[in-house]
Amino acid sequence: MALLDRIQLKKETVVDPPEAIDLAASGEIKVTWSGGREAVMPAFALRNACPCANCVEEGTGKKILDPTTIPADIRVGRIEPIGNYAIKIHWSDGHDTGIYSWLFLRQVTLPQG
Repeated sequence: MALLDRIQLKKETVVDPPEAIDLAASGEIKVTWSGGREAVMPAFALRNACPCANCVEEGTGKKILDPTTIPADIRVGRIEPIGNYAIKIHWSDGHDTGIYSWLFLRQVTLPQG
């Protein structure tokens, strides 16, 4: 039995990329999804939702990021595309290990959609 035969990989639902991701002057992140659905999310909320292994325990999915360690004036430094499936956000507090897949981004910006 090969190693990959013993590992159960999560299958992620395929989600189309957003039509646009923009930064508002106020620091909020505006995501425009297909069909013109727009979602605006405060930078603090998106940083607090970071899915990386430094912020979320990999084995259990338990959040380990303490929100009190995030500066109140957190802002996006830059956004970098990751393939055709995600973005990486470079935050003003130096954090840049979170990869926000289209599915994850859609779930946090449009929880009901």
